[in-house]
Amino acid sequence: MKKLIILSVLVLLFIGGTYRVKSEDLLIPKEAIRLRVVANSDKEIDQKTKFKVSESIQDKIYELLKNTTGIEEARRIINDNMDLLDDDVKRVLTEEKYPLSYELKYGLNYFPEKKYKGVTYEEGYYESILVTLGEGKGKNWWCVLFPPLCLMEADETDTNEVDYKFFIQELIEKYL
Repeated sequence: MKKLIILSVLVLLFIGGTYRVKSEDLLIPKEAIRLRVVANSDKEIDQKTKFKVSESIQDKIYELLKNTTGIEEARRIINDNMDLLDDDVKRVLTEEKYPLSYELKYGLNYFPEKKYKGVTYEEGYYESILVTLGEGKGKNWWCVLFPPLCLMEADETDTNEVDYKFFIQELIEKYL
């Protein structure tokens, strides 16, 4: 009986066509605050600096928001601490002896479309903290600060690998 149900579900999935998984369907809540750091270029020094800045900001935001329960409170805390975040970016760039300028903004900022592990994250303007290093022509890095999705990922041993499991896939693996 179970095999018949599973086979029926599989047939319906194939008949129904394909479904494009979007970020808002899978990971990112409608009310979220993102972080995007854009490197000056794709040169090694610019990319290395981009990651150091992003790690430092994540650490600061985690400390600031760790007991926050709602989006409005998170917005207020971020707005109240933009000077602290700016000082943190300056500190990282000074420690790295990074010679270029930067810009730090909080509000609605542009994110290009990104495809990662079968998930399409739609382009658009999202509430976020945006750090642009130098000319901002290099690869960017981004995550969700609130709720802290990038911080959960930071605890993983390999942050480049994310596995998505779907209910139907789990059924197929279990019974077939």
